[in-house]
Amino acid sequence: MDRDLFVGTWKLVSAEYRSDEDEVHHLLGTHPIGQLMYDERGYMSAQLLDKERPAFASNDWLKGTPEEVTAAFEGHRAYFGTYEVDEKARKVTHHVLGSPFPNWIGRDNVRYYEFAGNRLILRTSPMLMGGRQVVGRLVWERVE
Repeated sequence: MDRDLFVGTWKLVSAEYRSDEDEVHHLLGTHPIGQLMYDERGYMSAQLLDKERPAFASNDWLKGTPEEVTAAFEGHRAYFGTYEVDEKARKVTHHVLGSPFPNWIGRDNVRYYEFAGNRLILRTSPMLMGGRQVVGRLVWERVE
């Protein structure tokens, strides 16, 4: 069963977002990092970020400048919740319970999947980012 293949921890290898005009955008930088976890009880969490985000000048995470806070937020995607796998449609649905992006809370994030060796490739449904519709292609590698 495909659901069993999801269970475990995955590290992000690449994240590309393609627009309707077939332009590739690296919305998390060219060397993003991330971790995706699925457990056997149906819970999941995802963290993705641009590792090139600038540090805050102050060491106080509540005292960032507006520019620092914007860069930190825009260079980070995260959510957690539960998940379901539909093998016939080759999709995994993430039922979002929490996220720094409030619009995702209570929403379903659908990802179309394929497995290739020790890699999991997820494609997003079309979504609005930076004023354009994009589809993400995220490649994850199983952490042993």
